[in-house]
This record gives sequence, structure tokens and C-alpha cells, in this order.
Amino acid sequence: MRMKMLEREYWYGGFVHEGVSEPIGEESYRQYDLRLNRTPNQAMPLFLSSRGRYLWGDKGFVITFDRGTIEVEGDIELGEGYGDLKGAYLQAMTTFFPFQKKGPSIELFRSPIYNSWIELTFYQNEQDILKYAEDILANGLPAGVMMIDDGWSDYYGKWKFNKEKFPNPEKMIQTLHDKGFHVMLWVSPYITPDTVEYRETRDKQFLVKNADGKPFITEWWNGHSAVLDFSNPDTIVWMDEQLSRLCEMGVDGFKFDGGDSTHYRDDNVTFGNVTPDEQSLAWAKYGEKYPFNEYRVTSKAGGMSLLQRLCDKEHSWGNTGIGALIPNSLLQGITGHPFSCPDMIGGGEYLNFLHLDKGSLDPELFVRHSEIACLMPAMQFSAAPYRVLEQAYFDQILQSVQTRKNYQDRIEQLVMHAKETGEPIIRYMSYEFPDEAVEKIIDQFMLGSDILVAPVSEKGAEGKKVYIPKGQWKYGEDVLSSEGEYHNFTSTPGIPVILERV
Repeated sequence: MRMKMLEREYWYGGFVHEGVSEPIGEESYRQYDLRLNRTPNQAMPLFLSSRGRYLWGDKGFVITFDRGTIEVEGDIELGEGYGDLKGAYLQAMTTFFPFQKKGPSIELFRSPIYNSWIELTFYQNEQDILKYAEDILANGLPAGVMMIDDGWSDYYGKWKFNKEKFPNPEKMIQTLHDKGFHVMLWVSPYITPDTVEYRETRDKQFLVKNADGKPFITEWWNGHSAVLDFSNPDTIVWMDEQLSRLCEMGVDGFKFDGGDSTHYRDDNVTFGNVTPDEQSLAWAKYGEKYPFNEYRVTSKAGGMSLLQRLCDKEHSWGNTGIGALIPNSLLQGITGHPFSCPDMIGGGEYLNFLHLDKGSLDPELFVRHSEIACLMPAMQFSAAPYRVLEQAYFDQILQSVQTRKNYQDRIEQLVMHAKETGEPIIRYMSYEFPDEAVEKIIDQFMLGSDILVAPVSEKGAEGKKVYIPKGQWKYGEDVLSSEGEYHNFTSTPGIPVILERV
């Protein structure tokens, strides 16, 4: 199919990881192959137009935007006549990925999530987890969700606490609960070879296979592992048995990592004869039964009741670091993933935090990341800010957390609204103001329909240039009138510029 762009038409969609490069206008050249998700984040076979059109291809497609011309290879459905970006999204969503009105637990959005990865990396243990929780509270941060990351078990597939590192896990979980924390554990669909669990799942035909019938061994970031076949209903029963034991101990839910489409092959032999993207989707569907969940990568999982995090960002400014947080989070919202989290504050790459004495940490960047995250759906720490920052910078983090608290009721209302309607929690300016030339603004966002949020994401910036749509807006104690123009605001590190529609 070949078609022309309309006048002043911009397109959004495809891969969340490419949000920094969108929207796509008539001056752009971009090509996407949506037949396989090769990115580390969410993918949807969907493009939406600011002029009320959409393109959907259930099996994926190749699309080329070539300076005003759109060419599509593959089976595609074109929807037209829906007015604007909001109209196109709502029509596509209700037609192809309607929401189930469940959503993940509200607790994931009520207080910060504290991930243990940066603090403990592969050395997760009971004593330090409890100390982490105690230090969080002692430093004035609120209790939230304690997410115990990779390293709590003996190996992949044996989903039981390592007895040396966690001598009394039930007591630890109860202590965390008593302190006000919910508890989540990291899990993956991988099985360490040459183990009891490997032999069991191999013999019961629960593993993805090669064409020769032998277990497929995938290479992923932590090595080489067999992979559970979640297209097999019996595999799901087996995994249920593993995780139910943990839930009986008091675990509230799980961080479901891995399952990247690139960790499978087209010639894999599976129970359901599924593609890599379909295997990734089966892993995502598995986690929906747990209200406390988190995913980083999914394929065609729009509309599902999942907390979806942006992939680990570099501890840097620009489009591979915090410059990607707002654009990519906005794209999550209009591809059916409103329950989003803009990565771990400061970035999820632990190597950046190993040599603090050598200047590997940029405290300004850490604070600005917190500023960006504080009015997004979920806010997640991993590097403990009171440990890695001097007091003056940590005080700015506390301001971010307080800012979130000030708007907590509104955030929770929008989470519930998203569960019911599928509407994004944070929104492009063009979603709310289709009659203004705001399609290319991707460094500020709307929280719902009435709160404009404009964080700073540039190093050294002392202010923020903010586009204010037509109308009256409350800024602090002042009311501003705008005809649809930019205003300059002084920046307060840790607190974004916030305007409320009057």
C-alpha cells in the first residue's frame, strides 16, 4: 500500500525505543520493520496520525516514511476520519487492543518503587535488603515497593531463595511488610542448563526446542540458558507452582524480566508453533495474573494490565540517556502502555555507580531524572540517592518526592481512568491540543487533560522554555493568560515547571 501524507500530518507509533525520533512528518525519512521486535522495549504494530488516521497490521509489517509518502509492505488496515491523534488512538485501541479494566496494583503508583539492583547487583542478600529498607525510611523517603532483583535464588529456574544469602526469607518479608513495603522478586523465563529444573522441564517438554528436537539454548545478557515455552499450557502450570510457593511466603508479585523477541529464533520448535514475538507476548500474558508486576520488553501487549518500564538508560544526557525519558514515555501512552515507568532514576546501568570517587556520577543528571519521573505514572529508584549524592542534591530528590505526593491523588485518579478507558496517563501536547501547532513538542507533557508538566532535561540549564497552550493557566499563585506561545521559567532542580489549566 502506498499513500500520501496529509497537510500538517505527523505520525507516531511502532517501537517505544524510537520515541526520541518521532513524530514523523513530511520532511522525514524513517523505516520500521515491525515483523520482529528487535528493540529492548515495547513494540506495537500500530501507527497513529495527528490528522485522525491509523495503520494497524496484526502480524507486523514494514513501513517506510519517505518525505511525504508512506509505503507499507504487509497486510494492513487503514482507519480514517477520526479527527486527530486522540480520536485515532481511541478508535484503534477499542478496535484492536481494548483494555480489560483491571490494570496493575495501584500500590505501584502510590509510592516510589525501590529496586535493589544498583545497591546490591548480583549480591542480593537478606541482611542488606533489610538495611536498604531501614535506610530508605531513616533518610526521610516513604515506604513503597521493594523490588529484589536478580541474584536472590541459586540459579535461573530454581525459584527458591538461596539459603545462605536468605536464611529466613519469610521473616524478612514480614519485616518489610511491617515497615510498609510490598515485596517483588525478579524472575525470568530462562532455565540454567545442567540443573535439576533443566532436566525436569526438558523431560516434560516445557522448553523451546531446536529443529532437531533438542532444547534451544539462547544467549542473553547473563549468559546462555534454556527457555521455557509459554505457548504450552503445562509450562504455565509448572511456573505457577514455582511462584505460588513464593506468594505463600508473602511475596506480593514479580519483576518479569527477559523474554525479548531477540532471545528466540524463527526456526524454534514450540508447542503452539509461535513466532518470537508471539513467544514474548505469551510471557507478558503470563504475568497479568499478578497485580504486582513489571515488564521491560513486550510485543503487541498494548491494553494489558502491566507496569511497563523503559529499558535501562545510560547515565548521560541526550537521546541515549535522560533525553529519551519523556519522548519514549509519551509513545508508550499512545501505543497502549499507559502504566509506565521512566527507568530507574539515575539509570539502570550499575557500572556507572561503581567508581563514585572518580566522578562517574553526575549529581545534576540524577536530580533531573528524578524531576522528570516524579509526575510520571511510576517512580523508581535503584541507586540509593542518600548514598550516592551529597546532602544538597539529596534534598532536591526529597523535593521531587514531595512534588509527587502533592499530586498523588491526581495520579491515582488517572491510573484508574486508564484502567477503565485506555487513555494515556501522560499525554502528548498534540493529544490534548490538536488545533495548535504542538505536534513536535516532546520535552513536556500533559498529566491528564489539565496539568502541564515541563521538566528540565538539559545539562546546566537554569530555566525551561515552555509552550503554554491557549487559555488561562495557574502557575503557583499566579494565573497566566496565553494565546499559544512559549514562556521562559526559572528552574528549581528536582521540581518540574507545573501549570494547571484554569
